[in-house]
Amino acid sequence: MTKNNRRQQQAKVIRIFRKIHRTTGALLFFFFLFISITGLLLGWKKNSNGLILAKTEKGTSTELMDWLPLETLKQNAQKIFRDSISTELSPEIDRIDVRPDKGILKFKFVDNYYGIQLDGATGNLLKIERRRSDFIEQVHDGSILDRYLGTSDGQIKLFYTTVMGLALLVFTITGFWLWYGPKRMKRIAKNS
Repeated sequence: MTKNNRRQQQAKVIRIFRKIHRTTGALLFFFFLFISITGLLLGWKKNSNGLILAKTEKGTSTELMDWLPLETLKQNAQKIFRDSISTELSPEIDRIDVRPDKGILKFKFVDNYYGIQLDGATGNLLKIERRRSDFIEQVHDGSILDRYLGTSDGQIKLFYTTVMGLALLVFTITGFWLWYGPKRMKRIAKNS
């Protein structure tokens, strides 16, 4: 292969990569915008002064022996949910975050973005929180569509994260080659 043919072939590869880079960017622009904004918000959630992620309160005892039984605390959280948040929303608990070092438990509910922090020893309410970080996380990973469309097993999230991950990989490869390819061509032309 002659030098000129090799240079033309390298230029052709760069043009193809530029087209792939531009097309992928145009097609996925809004998705990358959502991912970048929500990623920034999630990165700052602990430093948001309670706006994105509520401050974790402190309980009266860090000794688990002093704590009420888990079932009692769960029932207390569900009662507080019905009395203070909503009788219409489901008080079904999605998960319980136990923080022995803080003396508290955080209860997160299934179909809403509320959370309740209880003192582990007394069962007293420490905080009712809006879990904005959960909503932001669901927008970030696409699982919010699974939630609202009722799909099972996170099918939309899996598709979304696969497409976005592959697109980011394509951007990385094509972006690198768009930067490196012309430098390489100049170096080869200079040396010959």
